[in-house]
Amino acid sequence: MLDLAVIIVSWNVRQLLEECLASVYRSLSVCTSAGKGSGLAASVWVVDNDSADGTPQMVRELFPQARLMANTENLGFAGGNNQAIESALPETPRHLMLLNPDTVVQGRALETLVRFMDRTPNAGMAGARLVDGDGSFQHSGFRFPGLAQILLDLYPLPARLHETRLNGRYPRPWYEADAPPFRIDHPLGAAVMIRREAIATVGLLDTQFFMYCEEIDWAMRIKAAGWDIYCVPAAEIIHLGAQSTSQIKAASFVNLWRSRFRLYRKHTSGLGMCLARWLVQLGMRLRARQADSETLRSAYREARDAWSCG
Repeated sequence: MLDLAVIIVSWNVRQLLEECLASVYRSLSVCTSAGKGSGLAASVWVVDNDSADGTPQMVRELFPQARLMANTENLGFAGGNNQAIESALPETPRHLMLLNPDTVVQGRALETLVRFMDRTPNAGMAGARLVDGDGSFQHSGFRFPGLAQILLDLYPLPARLHETRLNGRYPRPWYEADAPPFRIDHPLGAAVMIRREAIATVGLLDTQFFMYCEEIDWAMRIKAAGWDIYCVPAAEIIHLGAQSTSQIKAASFVNLWRSRFRLYRKHTSGLGMCLARWLVQLGMRLRARQADSETLRSAYREARDAWSCG
């Protein structure tokens, strides 16, 4: 039985993936060399979603020990991760770690997360403390989205509200490196550890989410099944953020709001869904009127239309 299967889904970020993989193997090496009994038995899986930048060749040449799955089409975040999860599960890893390729694992972060999961039997999922490339603060855990977050995303409300509970944020002091783990609704999908038994309980990621909101839906299902979800500040991972999606900004914006609509439709009903739909449609209309390019106007209209259907 393995302690851990690390899974990375990549698309056209060859250089970042190289750094990410190097950091994963460094972290695993630190764990192994730290002393008897501290090593992790781990496998590393890379799913390349039809990159055009030579990613598969790089993985084969520099990281031959990694399990490479080179796709000829882009399966998205959920599809790519599910592909590797299904291949990894027969090796019976106790935990699986989903990493974005724009992350850099620091020190013994992987071991810290595994050991936390081992001593917290009701933890179904856990996230690390994420920091920017310069080490500055980054929110790593969030409350489940609601109407207040739609308002803060789309309407001109006071900026100070963006750092509050209304916007799903937890207090910054809770993320200090020496702070204890704390319960959250869901971690950011850039770095997520999940217990194998939790997957057995709730199933894989929902591939109807091509990109965005997959980890929120997963966390909602995991919590509904009775598991707890945590952020573990002692485990630090650098997250550069949006390195793949920034290549297609307008399309990524539309994908985000399509996924949010699916998330709300799946987990919200009645008056709450009606209000959410009305707020998004009105907000997108206002933004389309104010947009300074046809590309943006078209993106806002597509997002509005996504919330008009179903």
